Amino acid sequence: MQSAEVLPDGSRIRWVELAGDGPPLVFVHGLGASSPAYYGSVAGRPEFAGRRRLLVDLLGFGISDRPEDFGYTLEDHADALATALRTAGTGGADLVAHSMGGAVAITLAVRHPDLVKRLVLVDANLDPLTPGTGVGSSRIAGYTETEFVDRGWAETLDRVGAHWAATMRLSGRVALYRTAVHLVRGTSPSMRDHLHALGVPRTFLHPVDDAPGGEEALAKAGVRLVPVESGHNVMLDNPDAFTAAVVAATA
Repeated sequence: MQSAEVLPDGSRIRWVELAGDGPPLVFVHGLGASSPAYYGSVAGRPEFAGRRRLLVDLLGFGISDRPEDFGYTLEDHADALATALRTAGTGGADLVAHSMGGAVAITLAVRHPDLVKRLVLVDANLDPLTPGTGVGSSRIAGYTETEFVDRGWAETLDRVGAHWAATMRLSGRVALYRTAVHLVRGTSPSMRDHLHALGVPRTFLHPVDDAPGGEEALAKAGVRLVPVESGHNVMLDNPDAFTAAVVAATA
């Protein structure tokens, strides 16, 4: 396990690293997840042999620290991740980022373009959501912070099911809540607009039955759309297709 101090209070981002050469692959998880848990089985596959691979947990999640005086905006996450990547010496890396992590990766590419060579987004959030709906980030954002810490945390773990809860319970409560609120709120310009404007190669993996919307505009902007027979967790639901798509996008 590797780590980097990313805040003045000493808070650290940690990651699991698989050694290799060439442009690094940086894997970034979704809300309430952990990169080693979600990407571990695919990152070790022979198709990626020889490449340096970093399975990073963002502040507030998994094996990283959970400071409670951190804002947990998408910009905050991107800046902290940038500090970690600079410490790791990745240079321009290929980012593979799932769901909420995709929004962080887009923000990283906008704010720290020297750190992003290519983007592979995996069913990433591109648009604002309505608080209080669904089961994930939007539902969490329907609470106040006090309500979430006092009762929403336990209600959320019951609601999301055993698989997601297994990593969500490793998250800081404040971190999970604030990240969800800012993810639902989105950015200005929107994450979708940022994605359209980015100049790096961009690939967007999505379940066959859950396209991101605006496919024509995304394609016109140069985003390569790859439908996959899977649910939201593409790397777990269809690891063969996920691996093939990432290899093709980062060759």
